[in-house]
Amino acid sequence: MYELKLRGGTVHDGLGSPGMRADVAVTGDRVMAVGHDLGPARREIDVAGMVVAPGFIDPHSHSDMVPMMSDPQPFKLLQGVTTEIVGNCGYSAAPMDDAAAQEAQALYGDLSAGAAYTARSFGAYLDDIEAAGPTNHMAVMVGHHTLRLTANGMRRQLAPEALAAMCTLADEAFAAGAVGFSSGLIYTPGAYADVEELVALGKVAHRWGRPYATHMRDESDALEDALDEAIEIGRRARIPVQISHCKAAGRPNHGKSSMLLGKLHAARVAGVDVRGDLYPYLAGGTMLHAMLPPEALAGGAEALLARMADPAERARLRARAEDPARAMAAGLWRQVTPADVLITRHRDTGVVGRTLAQVGAEGDAWEALCALITADVNAMIVPTMMAESDMRTMMADPLIGIGSDNGMPTGLDHPRTWGCFPRFLGRYVRDEAVVDWPEAVRKATSASAAQFGLAARGWLGPGAVADLCVIDPEKVGHDGTYAVPDARPTGIPFVVLAGDVVVDSGEFTGERRGRVLRAGRGERAAGAAVAG
Repeated sequence: MYELKLRGGTVHDGLGSPGMRADVAVTGDRVMAVGHDLGPARREIDVAGMVVAPGFIDPHSHSDMVPMMSDPQPFKLLQGVTTEIVGNCGYSAAPMDDAAAQEAQALYGDLSAGAAYTARSFGAYLDDIEAAGPTNHMAVMVGHHTLRLTANGMRRQLAPEALAAMCTLADEAFAAGAVGFSSGLIYTPGAYADVEELVALGKVAHRWGRPYATHMRDESDALEDALDEAIEIGRRARIPVQISHCKAAGRPNHGKSSMLLGKLHAARVAGVDVRGDLYPYLAGGTMLHAMLPPEALAGGAEALLARMADPAERARLRARAEDPARAMAAGLWRQVTPADVLITRHRDTGVVGRTLAQVGAEGDAWEALCALITADVNAMIVPTMMAESDMRTMMADPLIGIGSDNGMPTGLDHPRTWGCFPRFLGRYVRDEAVVDWPEAVRKATSASAAQFGLAARGWLGPGAVADLCVIDPEKVGHDGTYAVPDARPTGIPFVVLAGDVVVDSGEFTGERRGRVLRAGRGERAAGAAVAG
């Protein structure tokens, strides 16, 4: 007798095959059979009229510290996401020494979920989040920012032994189970790295067979050059490349989606395994200080505040930000208008939910920006930057998967945190047919599992880990907005995590059943009987 059977749904295998009416039988943490007349189970759930799919895999998450929150956080399970890839954009919560932890807290503390960054090895961090109890599975990349902070601080130039130290730390992280290496080249200190530094670290990843995920050096005016750089790193290190949250940002760059996809396809023909992900929204989410040129953060948070206090430095940085000859490393200032920038987190709660234009309505928007940063270095924003036509073009391409780029599940965060996957399925699959259901499920499952080596996940068949979600195709969606982002998603009535039903009739069961997935630790399919 099986332990669980999902009966009568339309099963999508996550590989892009057409859906088929079948039952799915589970025992322990594995799918045992898919087919008809499978025999009895201790619990049977009637899912007729619904889609049964592998649990979604979010390749671009910032939930690194969410397990440290006091209460379990089901915001991803309620979307059908069973595994998150964290450590993105160069930010990982380890390895850090005391100085790196202090600087990370000062600059990126809003990503710490209310906990403090602490000095610890990468392996110790994995142990800590495992002990805390993730609500869903987590696989972790090691971040370039973190490696550089620990080996070199916030200095622009590398000390003589710093790169060797970074490579050693990366090697230790891969040995502990890091599933990849990430960079965020628009942010400091990652922005200070040249290609040689990134290739050196990429070659460490190559030795372990791990991919490189990058928030590129530019996603707007210098998008072409940034793509070339990312592809060059993959080519020279011979590692797979994941282009994070693909976009063509800023009104002058709308229409560049075809160029982006053309470069990805050409790179694959040339032998570089490059793919990407995107979220189905026209606004991004980032730190307020990303509006500034990265050089503003040279030396760390205290140096940034000193520059903000100096009228001459503010004027110099503005000139750099507005210089059309500086396509790279100019910050977001020239890519958006003040009316496009919604403030979502700030110590001064009176500015939260207002745009930069509204805050600076009686004066100069640049000066208002600098004052806001001075008052809270960790402030967060949601800037509207993209075009709907570009997003749809990229979404339809087989090389592009779905990733949320979520922030913390509190306050006025981006709606993608609570609703990325249901929004994709409801609006862009059911309502607008940008892709069909088999391809949509593939984009949310095996497309990312393959990139990060999760061999037993992201597909549905005998022997796969029983991470599953059930989707009501008529009801799935998310009504969250930038003003009210945390609306409850709809149309995901059941989620199974390693054989346990953790979302039951649309309600989270309250249990922390997630696991930390460490690369090289048996993430493979187990044998199981096949039923036709």
